[in-house]
Amino acid sequence: MSEQVFVTGVGMIPFTKPGASEPYPQMAARAVQAALQDAGLDYSQVQQAYVGYVYGDSCAGQRALYEVGLSGIPILNVNNNCSTGSTALFLARQAVQSGAADCVLALGFEQMAPGALGSVFTDRPTAFDRFDTLTNELVDVELPLALRYFGGAGLAHMQQYGTELRTFAQIRAKASRHAAHNPLALFRTVVTEDEVLAAPTIWPGVMTRLMACPPTCGAAAALLCSESFAKRHGLSTAVRIKAQAMTTDRPATFEARDMRELVGFSMARSAALQVYEQAGVSPQEVQVVELHDCFAQNELLSYEALGLCPVGGAEAFVRAGDNTYGGRVVTNPSGGLLSKGHPLGATGLAQCTELVQQLRGQAERRQVEGARLALQHNLGLGGACVVTLYERT
Repeated sequence: MSEQVFVTGVGMIPFTKPGASEPYPQMAARAVQAALQDAGLDYSQVQQAYVGYVYGDSCAGQRALYEVGLSGIPILNVNNNCSTGSTALFLARQAVQSGAADCVLALGFEQMAPGALGSVFTDRPTAFDRFDTLTNELVDVELPLALRYFGGAGLAHMQQYGTELRTFAQIRAKASRHAAHNPLALFRTVVTEDEVLAAPTIWPGVMTRLMACPPTCGAAAALLCSESFAKRHGLSTAVRIKAQAMTTDRPATFEARDMRELVGFSMARSAALQVYEQAGVSPQEVQVVELHDCFAQNELLSYEALGLCPVGGAEAFVRAGDNTYGGRVVTNPSGGLLSKGHPLGATGLAQCTELVQQLRGQAERRQVEGARLALQHNLGLGGACVVTLYERT
């Protein structure tokens, strides 16, 4: 049994800096209520829920949803690092597509602390021990590991293809121009390439502070349903999930001894190829993309991994303006993680919200004209990558 899966409701709240947000149950409840209102549904009609967060205790998903209602439905807690929100979406889509449920909620939230990401449990092996060991061998610089991971990957691209630091600054400046029209984004101030380059240096010649996304608090949600459920309840079927894939690491992640592989290049490429094959489309047919720009360096790498440009061709893609309005494909019209913010558990569902609004024609000043196919890429090191293709019906 294989049901069509429609995204009938989406909702998110404005993202904020750590310490400026409500507690996570209130953030999550507001995002769910927004999605329910968008769909025209009552919470009593939801049959299952998948709830994603990274920093939180067991059953935080229940604690969050109990603010919305105590309906007795299955609530499953999901943690897959930065791809957590899309993992919740992946599971919700499977439940509807298989016929196990007709109406399923995917929710993601994060109440983050300031500063660099770190492990909570220090009395046991970290999930990143193999990543950290290889990074220590390949990257000789004293920085927090996330900066070393993605800065090292960007440096590998610079060394192989002659990519200039200014190209990463162009990506960050583009993100700020897009976010200026997004009332839910954390940073809405437009910055120029020169301002990005003049920002405090994190890694000389490799990264400035503005090339890294900020820690953020927030929540986002999506309601998925079958076609029969939508027809019975008069719900929107304007947007469907046309294809979706999740991948995890293969031996090349470590054996290639390449920082680009360590941060998920092949995971993303494999997931994207599966999605294009499932859908019977090429990347050239996609009009709008929300991709995982945790660092400007990863946005550039993701262009190539997703097939938006040839491998080694990302700098020319950026310089030609093919990543923004008026170019070949609009990437991160929301402002992306760099400007919108990156509350880990919420990110994948915030991307979903943006793309659904784009396909409905509801993105206002961010609207990509004629958007019919929208691609989402959400990456979590450790690792997992989810790529989703949405279609306007």
